[in-house]
Amino acid sequence: MIEKIIIISILTFIIHAVETLSYGVRLAGVRTGKLAIALSLTGMIVLVSRTSNLGQAPMMGKIADYARQHPEFSFEAVLHIFIAAASLGTLFAIVLIPTAIRLSVRMISHLEEAGSLPRLIRESVSIRKLKYAKHHVQLPSWEMLSRLRIGGVPKRLLVLNTLVTGIYTVGVLAALYASFLLPEFSVTASQSSGLINGVATILMTILVDPQVALLTDRAMNGNESMAQINKMYGLLMFSRFFGTVLAQLLLLPGTYLITKAVPFW
Repeated sequence: MIEKIIIISILTFIIHAVETLSYGVRLAGVRTGKLAIALSLTGMIVLVSRTSNLGQAPMMGKIADYARQHPEFSFEAVLHIFIAAASLGTLFAIVLIPTAIRLSVRMISHLEEAGSLPRLIRESVSIRKLKYAKHHVQLPSWEMLSRLRIGGVPKRLLVLNTLVTGIYTVGVLAALYASFLLPEFSVTASQSSGLINGVATILMTILVDPQVALLTDRAMNGNESMAQINKMYGLLMFSRFFGTVLAQLLLLPGTYLITKAVPFW
């Protein structure tokens, strides 16, 4: 069972790292003025996250089944480990963001020349080019971090992004824990994760994405400085990290709400 916990933690790490790195691809698109191409690359990157998610879900169910059969096994503690893996993955991606932006600028240029993602992968994935990628490695400097003052970026945007990330991070785990606590409603409780993540998606689509798109559009039209957009994406990534930390506190309240609501569905 330890092996499954480690594998799920690694997959969770990858999922949140990849989703955070997608900010870097979008920022590269703004810098190059080729946001549409950047969004195509983002879709390919997020596909890695979703593929990891497919392998993660059945193993989580297996751990829940094991916890039911072994009362001494602390299922709640394991769920907190998974949330911690999400925080570490997000933090790891933040460290890699300068490198991701530099690589994404080149990938956008190569995609424009290749004309398709399969051709880009075929032409870019080689030993020689992978070795050359190390020249683009850049770690965040103190100067970069000092620019990330909240001034000029709507505080409500950062708070909402933190809250939505927290809900999204804890949605599946809270539903799984509720199904563990209510074996008589286990299927109903486990399926409630879609409702929770649906609420998070609606909040993201209505309240967060339009503000990000508006500020990005202003930068593309020259009405907003590039420094301001860099700051916005940087703060969004940190708010995403704090959202995964918030998920630690949301796990039990989220589970409680599901256990109270499930009998009435």
